Amino acid sequence: MNTEFPSISPLQAENLTLGYDKKIIAQDLSVSIPQGELTVIIGPNGCGKSTLLRTLSRLIQPQKGIVWLNGRQISEYPTKEVARQLGLLPQSSIAPGDITVFDLVARGRYPHQRLFSRWREEDQQAVEQAMGSTGVAQFADHPVDTLSGGQRQRVWIAMVLAQQTPLLLLDEPTTWLDITHQIDLLELLRQLNRVNHYTLVVVLHDLNHACRYATHLIAMREGKVIAEGAPKDIVTAELIEEVYGLKCVIIDDPVSHTPLVVPLGK
Repeated sequence: MNTEFPSISPLQAENLTLGYDKKIIAQDLSVSIPQGELTVIIGPNGCGKSTLLRTLSRLIQPQKGIVWLNGRQISEYPTKEVARQLGLLPQSSIAPGDITVFDLVARGRYPHQRLFSRWREEDQQAVEQAMGSTGVAQFADHPVDTLSGGQRQRVWIAMVLAQQTPLLLLDEPTTWLDITHQIDLLELLRQLNRVNHYTLVVVLHDLNHACRYATHLIAMREGKVIAEGAPKDIVTAELIEEVYGLKCVIIDDPVSHTPLVVPLGK
């Protein structure tokens, strides 16, 4: 696996205008993803979190502004080259037909294969390593649609890992999972960040999960970055009220010693 990561911020957005048709989601939006961190983007529905993530991955084009990938405008890269430098797990991924776990994970090798090229030993090793890292190797021959929600989500992450990119973007990966599988998945992402040294950007809805697992937090509202930094440095009752309109108190999480958001009743 390639472990030579760039020294600069691997992914930056400069003065973006984002929108669909005539609806503007964000204007003059700039962010810089810190190298080697687990960055979590939070904010209320419709604030532009997922739109920003999709723009950072070149899935959609900004109306104005520039996205920089490893010091070069992302629009200048061929599609396969982008896929060799960043991996994206979008919302609501659906596996085709009765595809097996191995075959789905193997699709992550597409950016590294030439036209009409044979399956190589390095492809096999990358797929096996990805399945091992995500704990789905025992399901290699199983159809993906026979697995539980948590297992399927691990398979999708394995497919992204098989791309062997040091930068991973995940859009609401815990949606529709029960609490056990949510924690299981977030622990996996933490391991990928701390042990395997991936730079991750994750959109999450759960504030307390974000505070516990993020090393860098970006709080958005109405297409603007309201605050960013380590959760313990920026998460206050005032910030949560400004971003969400929610009155709360912030206490120390007795397990992780990160900020714990406790909403107040009316």
